[in-house]
Amino acid sequence: MQIDKNTKNQARERLSLLFDDGIYSEINSMVKEKDTLTGVISAYGYVNGNAVYAFSQDKSVNSGAVGTAQADKISKLYELAAKTGTPIVGIHDSNGAFMDGTASSLAAYGKMLSASSVVSGVVPQISVIAGTCAGTAAMLACSSDFVIMTKNSEFFMAPNSSIGSAESAAKSGIASIICDDDKTAIEKARELVNILPVNNLAPVPMFEFAENAKVSGTDIKSIIASVADADSEIEINTEFGAASYTGFVTIGGSTVGIAAAGKSSDKLASDDCAKLARFVRTCDAFSIPVVTFVDSEGFADADTISAVKSMTTLANSYSEATTVKIAVVTGKAIGPVFAAVAGNSSNSDFTYAYPNAVIAPLEPLTAVEFMWHEKLKGAENLDNARNELALEYEKTLASAETAAENNFIDDIIDPIQTRNALVSALDILSGKRVQKLPKKHNNIQF
Repeated sequence: MQIDKNTKNQARERLSLLFDDGIYSEINSMVKEKDTLTGVISAYGYVNGNAVYAFSQDKSVNSGAVGTAQADKISKLYELAAKTGTPIVGIHDSNGAFMDGTASSLAAYGKMLSASSVVSGVVPQISVIAGTCAGTAAMLACSSDFVIMTKNSEFFMAPNSSIGSAESAAKSGIASIICDDDKTAIEKARELVNILPVNNLAPVPMFEFAENAKVSGTDIKSIIASVADADSEIEINTEFGAASYTGFVTIGGSTVGIAAAGKSSDKLASDDCAKLARFVRTCDAFSIPVVTFVDSEGFADADTISAVKSMTTLANSYSEATTVKIAVVTGKAIGPVFAAVAGNSSNSDFTYAYPNAVIAPLEPLTAVEFMWHEKLKGAENLDNARNELALEYEKTLASAETAAENNFIDDIIDPIQTRNALVSALDILSGKRVQKLPKKHNNIQF
């Protein structure tokens, strides 16, 4: 037996951190990989009272090497999760696969990838990368709904120090959350298990709650704090997509996904579109209501082909989602961004706007040049004239009032009433049911 006597059994410690009171029941504990025990511990237990299946790779046994037996143990967890509608948490820490010159390792990983795919969108899948996650194992971890990494962990298909770090994974949108150590990472996994429905047929969780203290400010973090219950926020993909925000909160004790398309009139780049699209699809899979705050001057690099692809993916993700969707225009909604995430074309159930919101097909200065060119003729100071007309345009044709009069939004709300409006809307929409055309899925660009 090749067991490293100098390596403490972190695999069991990590499972103890995950499960309530450190108590769990091991599955297939005596299964061997070649001439020793498998380098993984599979188990079930409870997380905040919710049943959970989990595996934790054991680097003290053959460096956690993956073979057929380990794949069988892990695949069985996915099969059990599918049968019982139970979340699954994978704790990854392995140097790779058993290599014997045959395709056995590829078959082993293929079996696990297939098992993960079967339950994707059926039960929440959370991966915690607590050490090394290399090769095809990286594909398995990336198949999860959320990837949590410790700051010193590694994630790569092929070794490369410049791209295998947690920081790199976060900036590329792979790592949902980065934590300092195992304990913090596993606590984040516990928080996600707690706030997510246990499967796609279960209702969103309900909690006792307290309101946040009154918060003022127009930045997205202040707006979220003003509507969310106290101490309920879990931000996702902080380092990916600088002009957007995604995360979970509770509002009135009920789980809600929060998306921000733009933070302060920012334009949405391709990373922002990918981040928002992925988040909306995740929420939709588990029927988690989505509240989208919009303050964007449109899409960055909108004249490039790649940007069109990103915008299309975002628009289709919103349009296809049948979960409860509420949009609030807090600042500007310029160009196709409004249609993509907030307008009727996104199938938003309710769309609200703040009194000073600007909802327009073009940037105000561009609209002035296009529509009111005659008014600029003869102006002594052309720049001042443009700016004055742009302000007039924002207060008239592009105003929230005009949008409401033309049935583009449902209501104009005072910012201090945002939480009340959302609580009321979420309550009345809680029974939403949508029948879709008979198809497997849409065929949007990725």
